[in-house]
Amino acid sequence: MRDIRQRLRTPIAVLAVVTAGLLTASCSGAPGSPGTGTGPGAETTAPPTPAPIIKISPAKGASKVRPDKNVVVTASNGELEEVTVQGEGGKVLEGEFDADHTKWVSKGPLKPASDYTVSAKATGDGGPATVTSSFTTLKPAQELRIIDVTPNVKGETVGIGMPIMVRFNQPVGDRKAVEEALQVTTQKPVEGAWRWIDNKYVIYRPAKYWPAHQKVRFTAALEGVRAGKDMYGVKNYATTMQVGAAWISTVNTRTHTMVVRKDGKIVQRMAISAGKATTREYTTTNGIHLTMERGSPVTMISPGKKEGDPGYYKEVVDHAVRISNSGEYVHSAPWSVGSQGRANVSHGCINARPDQAKWFYENFHRGDVVKIVGTNRALEWNNGWGFWQLPFKQWKKGSALDA
Repeated sequence: MRDIRQRLRTPIAVLAVVTAGLLTASCSGAPGSPGTGTGPGAETTAPPTPAPIIKISPAKGASKVRPDKNVVVTASNGELEEVTVQGEGGKVLEGEFDADHTKWVSKGPLKPASDYTVSAKATGDGGPATVTSSFTTLKPAQELRIIDVTPNVKGETVGIGMPIMVRFNQPVGDRKAVEEALQVTTQKPVEGAWRWIDNKYVIYRPAKYWPAHQKVRFTAALEGVRAGKDMYGVKNYATTMQVGAAWISTVNTRTHTMVVRKDGKIVQRMAISAGKATTREYTTTNGIHLTMERGSPVTMISPGKKEGDPGYYKEVVDHAVRISNSGEYVHSAPWSVGSQGRANVSHGCINARPDQAKWFYENFHRGDVVKIVGTNRALEWNNGWGFWQLPFKQWKKGSALDA
């Protein structure tokens, strides 16, 4: 009987363990039951959508920012809706968005020694975002400015050969950067180029004479342009010149004549006397001259000679129009009227009858063309405004942009 009772106790114990297991499973919840939060119909909480993040460069509070650096605004988790960069005096800096409107980059340089405020707004699924920042550009150790532009006389009308001559206050280190900031805009399109004479002096001329009767505008967007080490442009410049009629005077030293045309029509024929050519000094230069300035009277003294020296002269002349820096003028010469039209007796100038010299004096404009033929002494391209002596192909080799 003892053995049978032992065998009966064992299944009952096993059953108790199984039942306990079932009870335990019921209390903890079976997989997929409502208490787990993972089954059908369970409530879930999605993470919040992040708001757009706007970044601005230069950093907020930055000082001594280089003027040739761009302002860059970017947005993540959204798109840029609006960007405004405002300088002193309320001047707004231009810029462009990329195709996705997640990046904005400024155009053009910043003004040196100036405060800027940047405001940016972005939108996205996480809501709008707005950021404001400010920075200051550096003050250059060397400031580049334009100190002279010729022509620049208010109300002046110039001739079709007139160059645009620009002088700077500092030697320019980066000529290419500065030249890119110089623009010439015409009403009648022309091809033209700048030529650097030295590191402070640059000149513009077209390939051919300016088309007559138009306005030509010169602008220099120099603010913020890096012109050399620690040198930046600090001021923009603009001026407009009025090109008048096409006045072209042709002097033939062999026939002793000067013919003046206005817009292709002959308006004056003059008998003249040119340089007697006994020496190079007294030989009128051949080539394309431009009228430069005038005076009445003008005192002319033999160059390199003093009173008492052979060949010394001192003459006071009326109605003199300069055409080179080597002392050549078209001027009144009553003492040589008998030779005018017949012989060359001057010291290199173009002598004319007093009434005709006066007419020329009163009708010329700076930059009118005087073409002289018939002598064996060529006008140097850098003698006065002899720039038309250089073929345009050679002229533009002096441009920093042609290299």
